[in-house]
Amino acid sequence: MTLKERYEQEIVPALMEELGHSNKYQTPRLEKLIVNIGLGDGAQNAKLFDAGVQELQAIAGQKPVITRAKKSIAGFKIRQGMPIGAKVTLRGERMYDFIAKLTGVVLPRIRDFRGLSPKGFDGRGNYNLGLKDQLVFPEIHYDKVQRLRGMNITIVTSATTDMEARALLNQLGFPFRKAKSEAEAPQAAAQAS
Repeated sequence: MTLKERYEQEIVPALMEELGHSNKYQTPRLEKLIVNIGLGDGAQNAKLFDAGVQELQAIAGQKPVITRAKKSIAGFKIRQGMPIGAKVTLRGERMYDFIAKLTGVVLPRIRDFRGLSPKGFDGRGNYNLGLKDQLVFPEIHYDKVQRLRGMNITIVTSATTDMEARALLNQLGFPFRKAKSEAEAPQAAAQAS
């Protein structure tokens, strides 16, 4: 069963019950997923830039869009219109496939991973997470990597609050870190007795 089928058959009814919605269209859903990678150092070296774009294409399974500088910054040797990054916007089946790969393969491969930060929500029901390098993706081969690059993944949901968005992402399998007060409560109870 794909993640999209599981969302429609299992997650929507569970969210309706958890959030107290009477209509399935009130439940939050995923709208899009954006993977953004900065390639500012590749502005001087076209090979590095092309390698970064190809890695992003392999990770996302879709051709990236080149992002360009909006204004010149002399300190960084960037001129207006210069290519400085690449991004991919995933929707539909590709988005669900990417999330299944992210939660099932990529996040468990991160060294010393203790869960995603619950502070990545923006107040409007969207979530941002950053990865330090692209080697955690199974499509990237260590020998062919010229430079380690971090990336930002933004998950846009239809949720209006962070609580609804977190409930949706929990149901989708995102491993959030426990808040300190939640984690310390059992320890404090054990020490008191």
